[in-house]
Amino acid sequence: MTVHLQHNEKTLLANLLAGKLPRNLAWDEAVELIRRLGQVQPHDHNEVEFVVGSQRAIFKRPHTHSMEVDEVSRLRRFLHEAGIEAPWKPELDGRMVVVVDHHLARIYQDQGGSRPEREDALEPYDPHGFHRHLIHRKEAHYEGQRVPEEDSFYEEIAKELTPAKEIILIGHGTGKSSALDFLVEYLKTRHPAIYAQVIATEVADLSALSEPEIEAIAKQHL
Repeated sequence: MTVHLQHNEKTLLANLLAGKLPRNLAWDEAVELIRRLGQVQPHDHNEVEFVVGSQRAIFKRPHTHSMEVDEVSRLRRFLHEAGIEAPWKPELDGRMVVVVDHHLARIYQDQGGSRPEREDALEPYDPHGFHRHLIHRKEAHYEGQRVPEEDSFYEEIAKELTPAKEIILIGHGTGKSSALDFLVEYLKTRHPAIYAQVIATEVADLSALSEPEIEAIAKQHL
């Protein structure tokens, strides 16, 4: 399939297929991109059908101008299944460090310098050379047992790790009690390309782990 795309459309397509999943993808931009690649057909009063090659999928118009993250993720799968190739592979974002337990993931990013460039971190600038944001897990009340694992929690972590060149995973415990082990197995099974970027895993006491110590662990694997 030969499609002539403008530069901004090529950039969007590259990120959708091989880069960091866009978090604020405008619905109109997604529709226009699919029109360029195939067809957009009305389906219901608030739904449209995307058609690219032999692939078809129904997408609902969002309530706001931007698509939800899970819908953007579904759009990525749709484009892959349609056999669309990225016009280029986006530049990867250096080293990422994940500190994870069953309730929370802290994701640190290091561009390789002493003062990494910021992206959309939710925390103030970190003087130790990292910036980070958090992924929380929503839980119901479970009495007398550990909360069952939810794929959505680990999938959200995987999305953030997509552009990393090198990944270091830190957690505590082993076996079924370890969110670290669950994340490793999840990446290995569901996202082998991301798992291939994991250069180290570390078991640590997260309750006493400071940010300088996290940075020290990362530097051990330079």
